[in-house]
Formats: sequence, structure tokens, C-alpha cells
Amino acid sequence: MSNIYLGYHFSIEPKELGSEILIAELGEKAFESFTETENGISAFVKKDLWDENILEDIYILQSEEFKIEYTIEEIDQVNWNEEWEKNFEAIDVDGKCHVRAPFHPKTDAEFDIVIEPKMSFGTGHHETTHMMIQHLLEIDVENLKTLDMGCGTAILAILAEMKGAQPIDAIDIDNWCYLNSIENAERNNCKHITVYEGDAALLAGKNYDLIIANINRNILLNDMQFYADCLNPKGILLLSGFYEEDIPYIDASCTEKGLTYVKKFQRNNWVSLKYVN
Repeated sequence: MSNIYLGYHFSIEPKELGSEILIAELGEKAFESFTETENGISAFVKKDLWDENILEDIYILQSEEFKIEYTIEEIDQVNWNEEWEKNFEAIDVDGKCHVRAPFHPKTDAEFDIVIEPKMSFGTGHHETTHMMIQHLLEIDVENLKTLDMGCGTAILAILAEMKGAQPIDAIDIDNWCYLNSIENAERNNCKHITVYEGDAALLAGKNYDLIIANINRNILLNDMQFYADCLNPKGILLLSGFYEEDIPYIDASCTEKGLTYVKKFQRNNWVSLKYVN
């Protein structure tokens, strides 16, 4: 497979909410990286995985609530690390948890997580990650058997171990995320995280006290039965990666599986929910 990419450069009005929604929709396609720009976002897809209908069913592009224009360019040998360093901002959650790159200064936060994902990503990840960190900071996770589903860079698995959770499984369907999660776990001296490449089918026969799933609405709804089946009695389920208007669908799915709603965090239009078994 070649390293030639197509870059889609989107101008979006209103920018903030439109960018978040567009990133979420494009993330379900073959687009694998996003960077924030002055007027919107840039999204990148490998040319080998592209087809001319790739934007055909992107709902926000048809919405009258947003004005979106874009240009396309072919890019050879993208330096993701350079792009990421230009766009990544450290995440500070309530002064207690700091998620940063090696080139960011260390703070006196209780939990200092260092990641180097070597790929840029959009601000939408900051919103959902921030809320999931808030949930974890409030929960006593000592010795809880934990699952970080759709682990991405393994930020949440790393924080869970720093707070005493063990053992921890971190799963992602993307090979890059799988490899990067291993690197980041090692970088933060984690000893109890095992990383797997795959999907919810890997959960068969497993059980957990705490499940963290920061993905998107469609995948969460599709996999909710897997989570319910492997969540121990009195276990905790943390969900994010969706919007305020998605809550009725998520809640209905959780409720019919016997899970009880506990709490919600919201940042802009993104939300994160806590349930118990």
C-alpha cells in the first residue's frame, strides 16, 4: 500500500460544533487523521482506500445549519509526527490530570500522562477524553478489573492503572492504535495493561468490574450487549463519543439490558454517561 494521501481541507461555519460533528462522521469512513485549521479542519485518507463517493452519505454536508466548503489535494509521504506536534495541545482536567506530549512541560498534576501518538487528531477527542477522565478521577478503581474499549492512545487505560486498577485490557480495531497503545503504556511505566487488536468479539468469555468505551454512537449501540454480558454485578460502565441528542438511544439500550443510569458530563454538545450493573 502506498503512502500517498488525499487531504480534504474543510472550511466550516459555525466552526466549533461543525468540526466536531464532521470529524465524528468522517471517522467512520477511511479517514485516519484530522488537524484543526483556522477555518475548520483538514482530514486525510490514504489514496488506496479512497473512492469518489467517500463523502456521499456525510449528513452534515447536506445540513442547512452549516456552511461547509472544501478543497482536495494529493500529498506524498505525510509527516504525521510533524503535523501532530503543530496541532496537539495538552489536556488539563481539573488540575488533577495532565495529558501531554514529551515536548510539553511537566506540571504538578497528581496524574501526569505522557503520550506520543505520532499522528494528529481533532479537538473532538479532547472533549470526550476530558469527560472520561473526569469520571475516572471520581471513581475508586483500586484493583478493579478494567476494559478500555476503543483505547486509541490508551490514555484512559493508563490513568486507570495510575489509580490502582488491575488487570487492564485495552482493545482497538486499528493496528496503529494497537501499536501506539503498547508504546504509551511502556512510556508511562504501566505493568498491568495488555493491549489487543480487534473488536468486541474479543470480549467473549471475559468479565470486568469497569468498562470504559469512548467510541461513537453506532458502535456503542452495536456492541452494548457485549458490554452488558461481561460486566460484573455492581460493575461500572463509562460511555462517551456521542452527542446530547444521542442520549435517548444510548439510554434505551442500556436500560433494556438492566443497567442503571448514574451521571452525565457534558462539554459543548458532547456527553459522557455513567451506568452501573
